[in-house]
Amino acid sequence: MKKYKYIKISRSKKLRYIDNYFDKKLYLIFLPGFMSDIEGKKPQFFKSFAKKNKLGFLALEYLGHGKSSGEFIKGNISLWTNNVRFIIKKIVKKNNFILIGSSMGAWIGLNQFRYFKNQIKGFIGIGSAPEFLTRLMWNKFPKKIKQEITKKGITTIESGQYKYPITLQLIKDGRKNKVLSKRISLKIHVAMFHGKKDEVVPIVYSKKVLKIFNKAKKRLVIFSKGDHSLSDTRSLNVIKKYLIKIIKYVD
Repeated sequence: MKKYKYIKISRSKKLRYIDNYFDKKLYLIFLPGFMSDIEGKKPQFFKSFAKKNKLGFLALEYLGHGKSSGEFIKGNISLWTNNVRFIIKKIVKKNNFILIGSSMGAWIGLNQFRYFKNQIKGFIGIGSAPEFLTRLMWNKFPKKIKQEITKKGITTIESGQYKYPITLQLIKDGRKNKVLSKRISLKIHVAMFHGKKDEVVPIVYSKKVLKIFNKAKKRLVIFSKGDHSLSDTRSLNVIKKYLIKIIKYVD
C-alpha cells in the first residue's frame, strides 16, 4: 500500500509526498514534471528501488499539482523550487542526496544547487526540460497566442490528450530562472536520459544540461524508441543501472 503523507508549508497549504527513511544517510529525491503527480510509474519505481537498497527516498507534488494544495495557475518555477527547498530541509535535513528530475523536474533540480551544493552527490535528468517556458513555449507560440496571454493573462494549450493552462506570470517567472548559462563546478556523476522519439523536448536540452557541469563525470543515454516519459520498464531498468553506479561512487 502506497503511504502518501502531507506536510504543511503554511496555515492553509500543504504538500503531498512519499518517503522512505533508512540510517544510510543517503537519499534519492525524485522531482516530477509539469502538471505531474507522484502516483506515476517513475516515482513508484524509484521508491521501490530505494527501499530495496535501504536508501532514503523523497518525492513530492508541487503546489497546484496532484493532491497538494493550491491552484496550478498560481504556480511558477520559483514557487515550485521553493516547495522542494522547503521539504528537503524538513525531511532530508543534512543528509546527502541524489536528485532525479523528470522533464521540468530537472529544471527545478538544477535550481536546488543554489542551496544544497554540498549535499547533492549526483544528478539524473529524464527528458530534461530546463527553460522550456521561454525556449519551447513562448518563443514558438504564434502571435495570436502571445497576444491572448498578454491581454488576458492566461491561455490554454493542447498537447495530445492533455490541456495546459499557461499564464503570463508563469512565463515571466520562467525568464528569471535561467540555468543554462550557469556553471556548476562539482565533481559528481551526472547522467541524462532522453528518448529519440521525444516530441515534447528535443535531445539537445539534455546536452545543454551536461554542459552546465564542467567538472562532473557525465553520461548521455539516448533511447532509440523512447518517448518523453521514459516510464517503460526497459528504460527505467537502464536508468537504474546508472543510478547504482552513482551510488557506488558516493559510497
